[in-house]
Amino acid sequence: MAVPKRRVSKTRAAKRRTHYKITLAMPVKDSDGTWKMPHKINKTTGEYKS
Repeated sequence: MAVPKRRVSKTRAAKRRTHYKITLAMPVKDSDGTWKMPHKINKTTGEYKS
């Protein structure tokens, strides 16, 4: 197993972790004009379409 020769500094570790981001799902306009979250059922029409 590989073991680091030196300790990774807090700054270096934080720079590496900046790329782990959560992107929020954007609402989409459905065929009937209502807004819904992607990959969810439309409550007014009952259809599932992403």
